[in-house]
Amino acid sequence: MNRTDQTAPDQLLTTPWGEVTLTRFPPDPRDRLRAWDAADAYLLRHLAGADVDLTRAVVVVGDRWGALGTALTGRGGCAPTSISDSYLGRQATLANMNRNTRTGARLLTTRDTPPDRVDVLLVRVPKSLALLEDQLHRLRPALRPDTVVIGTGMVKEIHTSTLRLFERIVGPTRTSLAEQKARLIFATPDPTLSPGPNPWPHAYRLPDAIGPMSGRTVVNHSGVFCAERLDVGTRFFLAHLPGATAATRIVDLGCGNGVVGTSAALTHPDAEVLFTDESYQALASARATYAGNAADRPGSAQFRVADGLADVPPGSVDLVLNNPPFHSHQATTDATARRMFTQARAALRPGGELWVVGNRHLGHHVTLRRLFGNSRLIAGDSKFVVLKAVKR
Repeated sequence: MNRTDQTAPDQLLTTPWGEVTLTRFPPDPRDRLRAWDAADAYLLRHLAGADVDLTRAVVVVGDRWGALGTALTGRGGCAPTSISDSYLGRQATLANMNRNTRTGARLLTTRDTPPDRVDVLLVRVPKSLALLEDQLHRLRPALRPDTVVIGTGMVKEIHTSTLRLFERIVGPTRTSLAEQKARLIFATPDPTLSPGPNPWPHAYRLPDAIGPMSGRTVVNHSGVFCAERLDVGTRFFLAHLPGATAATRIVDLGCGNGVVGTSAALTHPDAEVLFTDESYQALASARATYAGNAADRPGSAQFRVADGLADVPPGSVDLVLNNPPFHSHQATTDATARRMFTQARAALRPGGELWVVGNRHLGHHVTLRRLFGNSRLIAGDSKFVVLKAVKR
């Protein structure tokens, strides 16, 4: 791949088979985070040095921005299947494949039926142990005694609990020496293991004093934020959401398990509520939460895996509810929150409102004032604030 003036040097990944040009999605000139790291590079070096047969059925799980799939596709006849929970990650993978003229890879989501045969399983260790557990359970029936299973991650991402999951679900597990703060995991499939049933999805009862969702049940698929209990930030948000208003189109932006949007749906029984998230697991959770609590209301509900509100017509929304993340995988960044706020402003009609909950120290009020020209504190405690911005 030839270097161009438009390609930042840190976006060029050198692999045993040459260079590939990679970017994250969506592109953000202010976001200098790379689309690959030392864990991706370590795994690629190992695959080349160990002479792993890549012509067989190769499955890549959790390839964050497509670095592994892009580098492997077409190398020695490799046509991998990539399984991802991230819409943004899939879009990055498609763009990176096209950028490097790679064809033949198959892209699946975590909600799709997994392949029925896996000869080489490559796992980019996710932040969520629950997602790793679920994916290993789903793929275990496709493993064979001679299947090559290799995980990769930064040292800070691989814990004793990570290795125990591989050991319990796949088979005997060991790790490599660390290189550039990255480590590999090697697991040998043991067909005699009985790991038990897959525990996901998980459901739990919500606490009281949080508005319409008090005492109700939510459903969480693996990998969804705080999948086993209600996090304190969302609990604070639920207790301070707007009551019944004239809103006829409401968006739960970054909906997670859908508890916020479902609460708004119960408060606004005739409104159309859009649940949107970049996680396929989140949308499955939101569908189940809504179906269990608000399916009989007269208003409609839509569920969309997407890049936030990028495809929502401008000026078509009355109310946006948002609990923005401040991490992208292991990296701390406000890029996602900034993008969500910008998208919300574009989607809102004049007079429409964006309600946000966040950690007090993140300073979202500054960003909202810059984008909307206003920001009002609705509620706050020592840790969280609920803010409202109105589109003028």
